[in-house]
Amino acid sequence: MEAGRDRTTLAIVLGATLLTLILGFVQKSPCLGPWDGRQYTLLCYSDIVPLFHTERLDEGAVPYLEADNEDPVLTGLAMALAGIPADSSGSFFVWNALMLSALGLVTAGVLARVAGRRALYFAAAPTLLVYAFVNWDLLAVAAATLGTWAFLRRRDGLAGLALGMGAAAKLYPALLVVPFAIARLRERRVDRAALLAGAAAGTWAAVNLPFAVLAPERWSLFFRFSAERPADWDSIWHLTQRHVGWPGSTEAVNLVAGVAFVALAVVLWFAASRLRPGFPAWTFAFPLLVAFLLTGKVYSPQFSLWLLPWFALALPHLPVFLAFSAAEMAVFVTRFRWFAEMGGLDGGVPFWAFEAALVARAAVLVWALVLWVRRSEPEPAQEAAS
Repeated sequence: MEAGRDRTTLAIVLGATLLTLILGFVQKSPCLGPWDGRQYTLLCYSDIVPLFHTERLDEGAVPYLEADNEDPVLTGLAMALAGIPADSSGSFFVWNALMLSALGLVTAGVLARVAGRRALYFAAAPTLLVYAFVNWDLLAVAAATLGTWAFLRRRDGLAGLALGMGAAAKLYPALLVVPFAIARLRERRVDRAALLAGAAAGTWAAVNLPFAVLAPERWSLFFRFSAERPADWDSIWHLTQRHVGWPGSTEAVNLVAGVAFVALAVVLWFAASRLRPGFPAWTFAFPLLVAFLLTGKVYSPQFSLWLLPWFALALPHLPVFLAFSAAEMAVFVTRFRWFAEMGGLDGGVPFWAFEAALVARAAVLVWALVLWVRRSEPEPAQEAAS
């Protein structure tokens, strides 16, 4: 009977995910044509459409070896793979949507195995609907979720491999190595912690090394671009610079943001340790990601996808999830409608509306951190893995 319930749960979760992704594709479909401002007025923006030409994928150029690419290696290779059958920016989007949909379904299926119906926090999320096809983040989300599943099944080498692959697509899965390794060290399994960390580092290096050797300048563009880009509109640092004028230079923002991230992570760890001695260390991944997003100088819209599996895994709290979803939708609408305002298009909104949505989202994320620190009931993944 339990197997039957598991199959029913899996079917529900996969069905909800597929429906969400189909609606997401429909929502983006008006933007498969020319780049004429509809991306902002119709709220159907996607990085995928213009990059087919700007990254020279329409010419068949190999990322890093023959053309510049501002993304990590595995993301660039995924672009190239989708570019092989594509003959236009529209078909390029369709091929990428198929690939990203498969990754979304893998993520949902793994979450269903680990957290049961709480996987619906991912599968039915409005955030997934509007951001699944904005960029290639679902590649890293799927790898990070697989790595989490492998860790909970005590397959630490596989967990490290998955996290290393994820970090080669979008660096954030590397952060998960920290709480996972700490969890093994708490068990006095130094060998398992080393295996996990070593597999993650080795996998990342194996993916990156050929390009670093053959085309060091193009390979390192992602790292140089990340260091040199100013604070993005979506970050607290841009708001601080706009209203207070501090910190000023990009170098100062990099330093202050890094220190703020480490400081907030330390505070959260010790606060949870004080209130919940011996709490499951692996669940620290959730506040670590939230702290990274809150303190980072860049919070691209689709970065919120990183958190969705963790609402199922570490904080299945419906009110805060609904508040996060509402705030995220407000950011989504006001961000692109502000771009419309800047372009002199109809339906634009002033920047203060976008700022208000950003502040609301930050407040919800702080609430989520407080709830995680004070959380007393068993984590769903613990229950499913036991």
